[in-house]
Amino acid sequence: MESKVKEAVQRKMCGYNCAQAVACTYCEQAGLDEETVKNLTQGFAVGMGGSMEATCGAIIGAVNILGLINKNPQKTMQSARRIISRFKEQNGTVICKELKGIADGVVRRECIDCVKDAALLLEDELK
Repeated sequence: MESKVKEAVQRKMCGYNCAQAVACTYCEQAGLDEETVKNLTQGFAVGMGGSMEATCGAIIGAVNILGLINKNPQKTMQSARRIISRFKEQNGTVICKELKGIADGVVRRECIDCVKDAALLLEDELK
């Protein structure tokens, strides 16, 4: 599979939220049109619902695509756990507000880089 990471980053730079940027990049492989995927993932902006309290939207977008492509709950769960584990290992957390340094002022990862990380991890799982 040709890497689509740059495409995901471009989408983020053009106003897509992190979940949309990742999920829409891989929507064709998942068998859905971009508008449907964009609408499906709109609520996962800024750590879900704009709260920053939940998992990074880029990871959510990647896991959504895994489910659509795998169509196998066990395989999807195993891949999702690997993505979460690897992302956390790289960045110290998967929680949006922690990545953004809201509590301690230490930004661990910018959104563009979270999108890049999630897209790369997704591609690894889809190989």
